[in-house]
Amino acid sequence: MRSSQRWVLGLFLIGLAFSITLSQLALALLVVFWLLRFRDAAARAAMTFPLAAPFLAFAAASLLAALGSGNIGDSLLHSKALLLALAFFALVNTLRGADDADWFLSRFLLLMAAVSLWSVAQVSFCPQEPWSGPILSRVSRKCFRARGFYSIYMTLAGVLTLTFLAALPRVLAKGPDRRWWMAPGWVVSGLALVLTYTRGAWLGVLAGAAGLALLLRRVAVVGAVGGVLVLALLLFQAGTLQDRLRSLGDPADPTFRERLYMWQSGWAIALDHPLTGVGPGQVKPAFPRYARPEAMKKTTSHVHNTPLQILAERGLLGLAAWLWIWIAFFVHAGRILRRLGADQTRARGLVAGSLAAVVGFLVGGLSEFNFGDSEVSLAAYALMALPFVIGVRPE
Repeated sequence: MRSSQRWVLGLFLIGLAFSITLSQLALALLVVFWLLRFRDAAARAAMTFPLAAPFLAFAAASLLAALGSGNIGDSLLHSKALLLALAFFALVNTLRGADDADWFLSRFLLLMAAVSLWSVAQVSFCPQEPWSGPILSRVSRKCFRARGFYSIYMTLAGVLTLTFLAALPRVLAKGPDRRWWMAPGWVVSGLALVLTYTRGAWLGVLAGAAGLALLLRRVAVVGAVGGVLVLALLLFQAGTLQDRLRSLGDPADPTFRERLYMWQSGWAIALDHPLTGVGPGQVKPAFPRYARPEAMKKTTSHVHNTPLQILAERGLLGLAAWLWIWIAFFVHAGRILRRLGADQTRARGLVAGSLAAVVGFLVGGLSEFNFGDSEVSLAAYALMALPFVIGVRPE
């Protein structure tokens, strides 16, 4: 069964990079393998369920919000995204120690580097008008921002934020832990991340890199991230990139103003439904009633801010449970990092990278609803599992 699981893990990784359908199918198989192990008493005793309490609390709050919504059926249907959290528990109980965790992360980076290489080429050779033909038109459509094989650039930015930060300690590893191909793969991933032009993801990377520099006490972390940005500016001196960088601190930027209007509308929804919200997936039908008169966009399915979206959909109960998940993750993963010895550099890098990746994910979620993007949240759950794999079975 072990070899079968490794094949399914490989399919899961390929799906994370190329196809949400494949990743969800592989996840279902991983869960089946995991559940089958419950038949064995020894395997059952060895299983661990970190963060189970906050995950269950969030699921309960979400279902309560769905049952209290104006459209129970549709809200329950949107609640199926809760099942993606099974990736966290399946991987915690499937991967075995630092060797498996390193195998998982390095393959993920390699696959995302391939996606990134394609994305850089996509932007570099993007035509003014889409090419003719069903395949060529799909490839050349909306290619002015890197999106890889995902439907939208924000999804690529979210997944790259996670892998870029999680892999950084392994890229900077010294001695026998260093792998020659990780650095170029990481650099091309950084270039693709820049070319998504997703400012929230950029801020998430900066926050995650700063946290990683503090955890590992290595200035090289910030230098490596800065080097990728400088390289991107040298290679792609397009006005779009410079404009997006300049607009980071510009409150007059029109996209920032639209987000501000969305946040005001989201807050108004939350005030009218404080305890359990309007229900998962119900912001879209509710939003037109709360849209600001001066806003250009009068309808949307999310308000471009994950905590506010959780509050509007699931109320204070849902937001409290959601915050509990991340607080518990940082507390427990931080304890694992502190327990690792100074000589366990590979394990420390894997844990610290996971912590940095989650920081980037959460900061990026302040301007996007990345938690509601299945591809991004699935990648987040997968990388969250690595510290607990190492904590149970260290090097």
